Amino acid sequence: MSDTPFGFGLPPEEPDDGDEGKKKDQQSGGGQGPANPFGFGGLPGAGGFGGGPGGPGADNPFAAMFGSLNPNDLGAAFQQLGQMLSYEGGPVNWDMAKQIARQTVSQGSPDGTKDASVGPADRKSVEEAVRLADLWLDDATSLPSGATSAVAWSRAEWVEATLPAWKELVDPVAERVGTAMGDVLPEEMQAMAGPLIGMMRSMGGAMFGTQIGQAVGVLAGEVVGSSDIGLPLGPAGKAALLPVNVETFGKDLSVPQEEVRLYLALREAAHQRLFAHVPWLRSHLFGAVDGYARGIKVDTAKLEDVVGQFDPQNPEQLQEALQQGMFQPEDTPEQKAALARLETALALVEGWVDAVVHAAAKPRLSSADALRETLRRRRASGGPAEQTFATLIGLELRPRRLRDASRLWASLTDARGVDGRDGLWAHPDMLPTASDLDDPDGFVHREQIDFSELDKMLGEAADKPDLKKKDESAAEGEGEGEDKNKGDDAG
Repeated sequence: MSDTPFGFGLPPEEPDDGDEGKKKDQQSGGGQGPANPFGFGGLPGAGGFGGGPGGPGADNPFAAMFGSLNPNDLGAAFQQLGQMLSYEGGPVNWDMAKQIARQTVSQGSPDGTKDASVGPADRKSVEEAVRLADLWLDDATSLPSGATSAVAWSRAEWVEATLPAWKELVDPVAERVGTAMGDVLPEEMQAMAGPLIGMMRSMGGAMFGTQIGQAVGVLAGEVVGSSDIGLPLGPAGKAALLPVNVETFGKDLSVPQEEVRLYLALREAAHQRLFAHVPWLRSHLFGAVDGYARGIKVDTAKLEDVVGQFDPQNPEQLQEALQQGMFQPEDTPEQKAALARLETALALVEGWVDAVVHAAAKPRLSSADALRETLRRRRASGGPAEQTFATLIGLELRPRRLRDASRLWASLTDARGVDGRDGLWAHPDMLPTASDLDDPDGFVHREQIDFSELDKMLGEAADKPDLKKKDESAAEGEGEGEDKNKGDDAG
C-alpha cells in the first residue's frame, strides 16, 4: 500500500538502501513525501512532473503555477487564480484538470516525443491489429469479443476519452477530504463563515484538479492503450491504442514494430473481452475505490487551527498549511480491506490477461516471450501507470501478485480447460482470493461451487408440470371463491 494516498504527491522511487534511503531522501528534499502532500512541485512551470528539490514550485506553489510572474504572465496568472476562487462545482475542478492535462501533453514527454494527430495509415494499422488479435484470442478464451470498434488515439484524445473514468475514481476520495475542509468549524459558526468555507472548497477543488491534470497528462505520454492499469478507463467496447506511444515502447526492443503493435493489441482486446462479459467486474473495482474513500480520516485538529488563523487576503497561507501534511489519512481496517480487495481483483484481471495473451501469442509470434517479460518488468519497475494510480487512490499494484495470478490462471487452464477457467468469472465469490494466490495448487484442485448447476435445478423446478398444475388449480380455486362471494353478495 502506498504511503502517499490520493493528492499527496507522487511516491518516490524505492531507494536501494530501504528505510534509511527514504529518510535521507526526505531530509534532502527529494521526491514528494508527507512534507508536500499535494505535490505542487509538479505544476506547470515547475520543471517537469513532480518538480524537484530545486524547482521553482518546490517552496512556492503559486510561483509554480504562475511561472516567473513576469509582466507577460500576469494576465494568465490572474485568470487562473480567478478560476480557482470562482469554482463552485464538485470536489475536483475538472475543467482545470482537463486544461492542465492538455497543456502537459502539448509540452511533450520526457523522452522528447511530441503528441501528434493520428493519420489514416496508423488508424488502419491499429484496426487490422485489433481484428487479427481478436481472431487469435478466440482459441485462447471462451469469452467472445468485447470490442465493437478499434480506434487509434493521440495522447490528447486519450485524455479526453478517459477523464470520465478518472472522475468516477477520484471524486469519492476528493469528496471526503473536501468535506473535512468545511466541517471543521462549529455548526453555529458555519453560516457566518460561509464565504471562507466556499473559498477553501474552491481552492481545494483547484488543488485536486491541478494534481490530477498533471498526473493524467504525464500518464498520457506513457500508456499504450485504454487498459494499461487494468481498469476500463475508456468507453465500453472501444479497443484503443496510441500509435506514438506504441512506437516509443518498441523502439529499443529489437522487435519488428508490427509484432509489438499486435502483441499490445492482444492485451487491449483481452481486456475488452473481460470487461464486456463480466458485468459485475467494473462496479466491483470502482466500488473498492469508493470503500477506500469512505475510510479516509483527516487531521481535523490541525485543520481547525488553520481555519481559525486563516486570512482570506493571504490565500498562500492555506497552501502552506496543506504542505505541512494536514491530510494524512489513517490506515483503518475498512481502508485496508477495500485496498486488499481492489489489489487482488486487479492482480486477477492482469494475471488472466497475461495468461490468455501468452497462450494466443506464443505459437504465432517469435517475440512473444520477450514482449511478455518486457511488460512484466515495466510493471515491476513501478512505472508511471502504477505511480499515478498510487497517487490518485493510494494503491500500489504489487508485481509479485501479477506473476502469482498468471501462474494460477495457467494452472487452471491445464486442470479444467479454457471453459472451466473462464467460468470462474461468472460470480465474484468463485474467484481466487489473496490467500489462494499464495497456494495456487490448493485452489486449482479444490472443489468449486457450480452456480450453473444450481440455476439449472431452480429452472427445472419452476418448469415441472405438477408444480404448474398445482399453481393453476390454486388460481382456479381462488377464482371460484371470488365468484361465489359475488353471488352471495348479490343474493
